[in-house]
Amino acid sequence: MLLPARKLGRRPTEFLVAETDDGKLLGAIGIQIVRRHARLHSEGFFDFALADHARHLFWERILKLASNHGVFRLWIQDAAPFWTRSGFRSASVEKLSRLPEEWNQDSGKWFTLQLKDEEVIANALDKDLAAFMSDEKKSAARLREQAQTLKTIITIIGFSIGIVCFCVVIYLIVHRNPFSPAR
Repeated sequence: MLLPARKLGRRPTEFLVAETDDGKLLGAIGIQIVRRHARLHSEGFFDFALADHARHLFWERILKLASNHGVFRLWIQDAAPFWTRSGFRSASVEKLSRLPEEWNQDSGKWFTLQLKDEEVIANALDKDLAAFMSDEKKSAARLREQAQTLKTIITIIGFSIGIVCFCVVIYLIVHRNPFSPAR
């Protein structure tokens, strides 16, 4: 396939491999995940007549991996009909601005498929974060009120014990029997 073997050899866990029921290798495809983006790359097949069948097998696994890793968008530089039928479209300038910097040096035309709407998720996360922060502020305020109440109760008990002790000392001093024999 004339792929850069030296470059790809350092990333063996990045590849999905398809094989027949009897164990013959059909092909392989690389999938690289960076933050919330995944790039399909370095596709290779032993028999291109079976490429679409292998791509179909890859596609199911790619979607599962993307879901498990929280991927928002898939990227590919292959314009094979299978990928366009699967929903990949030519990336506009606006969409290319979302391409991770790690892949910007790759020349060629990019195709992309949005799996999740990043803006909707970001807005939902912002709302959830705001609600969480509000709940935490309320919880902290309740905790401060409880602490203040406890502080007040402890202060009252402390003063009460102090007053009782002071009264006992006064009582003992006043009611001390001056005629009792000294020992």
